[in-house]
Amino acid sequence: MMSGGVDSSVTAYLLRREGWNVVGVTMKIPYADGCDVKRSCCGTQAAHVSGLLGIPHYFLDVREAFEKRVIEPFREWYAQGRTPSPCVDCNTEIKFDYAWNRIAAELGVDCLATGHYARVIIEGGQAYLARAVDLSRDQSYFLYGIGRDRLGNLRLPLGEFTKTRAREIAREARLPVASRQDSMELCFAGEDDYRNALGESARRPGHIIDERGEVIGEHTGIANYTIGQRKGIGIAAAEPLFVSRIDPLTNTITIAPRSALFQATVHACCVNVLIPDLTRPNTRLFGKIRSQGDPEPCTITDVSGATLTVTFTHPTFAPTPGQRLVLYDGVGRVVAGGIIGD
Repeated sequence: MMSGGVDSSVTAYLLRREGWNVVGVTMKIPYADGCDVKRSCCGTQAAHVSGLLGIPHYFLDVREAFEKRVIEPFREWYAQGRTPSPCVDCNTEIKFDYAWNRIAAELGVDCLATGHYARVIIEGGQAYLARAVDLSRDQSYFLYGIGRDRLGNLRLPLGEFTKTRAREIAREARLPVASRQDSMELCFAGEDDYRNALGESARRPGHIIDERGEVIGEHTGIANYTIGQRKGIGIAAAEPLFVSRIDPLTNTITIAPRSALFQATVHACCVNVLIPDLTRPNTRLFGKIRSQGDPEPCTITDVSGATLTVTFTHPTFAPTPGQRLVLYDGVGRVVAGGIIGD
């Protein structure tokens, strides 16, 4: 999959150099109002790089599926007071499902490669998803939703490199994207403020209340806030205050001191299991509730169907409904992941 950035371009170059029969595919996705669809992220640069590498390039129109599987849930969840993970949904629902199925059917391609910083390792004939060598760039958190049966056909060559080395390779290969800046925001929001994609749900004001339920201010729409947020609340207090609860029924935001937001127990639903033998009660693992930071020690305390509960050794700050809990073993392999519940 090629976006036209340095990572996917270097991935195509490395695979081509290794002797793979490489085909570049760029997804056409819908964009929020105001996005300049002529930018290189929309495929022009990917097509140019493909030409330089001497590989075929195709556009794959995923706009309808992307709207239904990524953007609509994104808007709905914010309106419900949850904080979605659209990048995870894009990988799980589009790249590793809808798009991969179409690429396999229409181009006869068995393997898919992306420019993510993560690894697929083979042990005992079984493929595992693992953290990148450069832990500061690791993106395995965003990839946990891939089907276990597809890991053997996934190629992630950048998992062995640092970002600095990837740019060096791009320069050595004389790829024009070597100095291109990283994408930081949502692709379908034009890499601008995510609120551009939310519509009217982000603009209905309401009350900000304290832990006693007393009104102490006004918010600008619950979709503009997430659990654990401090910036933008606009309430003066003797100590820093954070969003601790979002109630869509009353359209209120509750704020509290940081100490009130720590939890030891975290529940997750819609769990995707990659290592079944390690997804059992009393198994000690390492968990992340957001993409940044290192996995922290935890223990699975309950497993029931596609739901599980873990207890962290040390309470973790602001588990946020809609975000993802991803579990790792002691050597950095992804064991399972799911959606954090209320």
